[in-house]
Amino acid sequence: MHGPETGLRAELERRAREAGFALFGIAPATDADGFGRFEAWLDAGYAGQMKYLHKYREHRRHPRSVVESVRSVAMLAFDYARADGPSAGARIARYALGPDYHRFIWDKLNALAAWLMAEVPGSYAHGTCDSAPLLERDFARRAGLGWFGKNTMLLNVERGSFFFLAGLLTSLELPADEPFASAHCGTCTACLDACPTQAFPQPGTLDAAKCLSYLTIELRGPIPIEHREAIGDWLFGCDICQDVCPWNRTSRRPLAMAFPANEALADVDPLSILELTEAEFEARFGGTSLARPRRSGLRRNAAIVLGNTGRCDAIPALERIASGDPDPVVAEAARWALARLEVSRSKI
Repeated sequence: MHGPETGLRAELERRAREAGFALFGIAPATDADGFGRFEAWLDAGYAGQMKYLHKYREHRRHPRSVVESVRSVAMLAFDYARADGPSAGARIARYALGPDYHRFIWDKLNALAAWLMAEVPGSYAHGTCDSAPLLERDFARRAGLGWFGKNTMLLNVERGSFFFLAGLLTSLELPADEPFASAHCGTCTACLDACPTQAFPQPGTLDAAKCLSYLTIELRGPIPIEHREAIGDWLFGCDICQDVCPWNRTSRRPLAMAFPANEALADVDPLSILELTEAEFEARFGGTSLARPRRSGLRRNAAIVLGNTGRCDAIPALERIASGDPDPVVAEAARWALARLEVSRSKI
């Protein structure tokens, strides 16, 4: 048994870093600092179709909605690859180029929670990674991990923003870190200027309904016409506002531990996605983040990417889908892609 709580905290951090977490800090479990800002964001209509955010809005006020006995929140960050993604005519957000990150990080958090509860009998700990009503960025800032960039991402001086955030909620009162009180974006507006849909109505505020990540992942149904060209070759998600951030360009520290790559995602051709059966979709993308938009959403995205990238070799497949596919969303996206390809050919 460890004696002082400080020793327990130090050992928890050591084990977390041994498990591959690049950042670690402790925040007291009180009301989330940004809850009022979160409510205003919801009320402004910036959540799009993500109704679950409205349904569980009050749960995000305090971490006791996740663990009733919580007294401390350990916040952790796990790096993901900064290398370029697939290049076969479609881009995928870097975080999705491995297995489903939820399960990958849950396994690590569960091991830390089990150790903590065994070390202090009668205590309780629970890990979460983008899977509970916790304002993770708020507690990460409070735990000293970084500041909110103008693109709303948590930024860290040494590691940029290419990392997953995770929380370990415990009934133990562990020594807390100093909150990150400063910001280091200065006058830079690179992330805001680079957004192809101008999804930031003001610095630090994201209109999710315009964000490419929302449009290609969370949105069910047709993608609004006015945003389709802006999607370009993004099949799934978007990294643009992170790619242009100086803190990501200057962060040269090696990854603490590599997020495992999935070879099946190494070379994704949108034309092959277009004609996937349900069984083929599950075999190829089950257990990965690309399953999130479901087969319908990924095929819809593929059609739009094919239209945007001038893939005339896709015309026969697009014509078959446009005229006879049972999924009306995909069929309509295929018709849009064909019209776009016709415009491209007329300019040659």
